[in-house]
Amino acid sequence: MEVTFLGSANAFASEGKLWSSFIVDRKYQFDCPPTLLPQLKKLGVSLPDIEVIFISHAHGDHFVGLPFLLLEYIYITPREKDLYIVGPPGCEAWLEDFAGRVYPNIIKPAGYNRIYIDAHPGETQQAGDLTFTSLPMNHVKKDGLHAMGYRVKIGDKTLAYTGDTMFCEEAVELGDGADVYVVDCTYTEGCGPEHMGLDDIKIVRERITPSTTMILTHLNGRPHINGLANTEAADDLKTFNF
Repeated sequence: MEVTFLGSANAFASEGKLWSSFIVDRKYQFDCPPTLLPQLKKLGVSLPDIEVIFISHAHGDHFVGLPFLLLEYIYITPREKDLYIVGPPGCEAWLEDFAGRVYPNIIKPAGYNRIYIDAHPGETQQAGDLTFTSLPMNHVKKDGLHAMGYRVKIGDKTLAYTGDTMFCEEAVELGDGADVYVVDCTYTEGCGPEHMGLDDIKIVRERITPSTTMILTHLNGRPHINGLANTEAADDLKTFNF
């Protein structure tokens, strides 16, 4: 399994890094920040080969890049096979509405189907050839935001991804036993609000399976991970192989 980060920073593009997202095996995309399309092109990803997109929640640094990918499929790089888009409940309505406001013609029929799948926490679901489950994360709940973490079976590996979250028991459950766990670590020191920090990461690291590789992302700087076993920090265009 190949995991490549298109970006590694938080919503403020800290240290000049790009917004956090990653692609697995060059066909499974996790979140769609504003820089999605140029970074995919920089990596030489075959855009029609993207099969499934997972959107963690409705904050701009996690979905605003999607309309530009849809635009590409109309004018530059046609696709024919279905595109699966997984997101929090009701994702089709707000993602299609937003895309239509960015470019009114890109939600018209375009030779392929966009198949939206609402994540239902605790249920085993299917998106294309992937099996996944989801859990609700603790991110800006006061605003009524539905933030989802995903656990996805990819070949013989299991990858888990928190999206954005403060520490919660679900963040431990989601990663326990996974081969790879991509985790929000916005704060290089301490913890919260609204996101996890290095203090939280230390707790999660102690409570999940030692063999699980944790990759920290959504960073506001370079976390000091010396002493944390089997833990890595993401970086823009950095690839990990498992």
